[in-house]
Amino acid sequence: MTAIPQGRRTRRATLTSALCALAVVTGTGLTGCSGDDPDAGTNGVGKLPADQVQARTKAAAASAGAVHLAGDVVSNGRTYRLDMRLKSDGGTGSVTSQGVTFGLLRVGAQLYLKADAQFWSNADDDGKDGKDGKGGTNGGAAGKLDGKYVKVPQRDPAYKRFSGFTDKGVLLDSLLTLHGALAADGRHEQSGVRTIRITGGQGTGGTLDVSLEGTPYPLRLARAGDAGTLTFTEWGKDFPLAEPDADDTVDYGKQLPTS
Repeated sequence: MTAIPQGRRTRRATLTSALCALAVVTGTGLTGCSGDDPDAGTNGVGKLPADQVQARTKAAAASAGAVHLAGDVVSNGRTYRLDMRLKSDGGTGSVTSQGVTFGLLRVGAQLYLKADAQFWSNADDDGKDGKDGKGGTNGGAAGKLDGKYVKVPQRDPAYKRFSGFTDKGVLLDSLLTLHGALAADGRHEQSGVRTIRITGGQGTGGTLDVSLEGTPYPLRLARAGDAGTLTFTEWGKDFPLAEPDADDTVDYGKQLPTS
């Protein structure tokens, strides 16, 4: 048998190692790589049927103490850009819609909305932009609300519209449900983390990337019908959540100001 020179052996070993690393990411299963097992070193969910992957990732998300959610959600013809930190007893962050950004904070059942004077000047009685000239808070009141945390009464239409953005359980349970027949769509990567992708309705019902490393948390969601794309990070990372200072809070009682 002819001996292989040391330099050639080193180059071959380097090439084999690189190909095996590629095989782990793509799931191609090259011969000679970790016993031909693309799931070697993973949490094993890549071996499961797609419905079980979805069940595992929803359970993992539900049990996590906290999550940072960011991206776009299209609802009722409107696009909302979310940047929210959520946990079981509330959430905090920002929402942007039609070029207007406002902050949301929920501690327990109490929801606060924080925005600038322009937001309040344009808000109609449903909490939407009043660009049609209807509704809106007068200039003096809007100025007083500028940059303040305004308590949102639970009977006000704005409470129902916006509180869902701060509810970890409701929001994730709704978002992480794919529609149509579930199927696996190979190995992928999200922010350097290996994932298994599952799809609903061959992709028309949404796609979800689930971590193959550690706990099988959902990492990226493309919603059905081009209804937005979201990323999920900082699973289990706690964050402070407290009522704002009284000096920064405005309470209008049973209804937000509309005129």
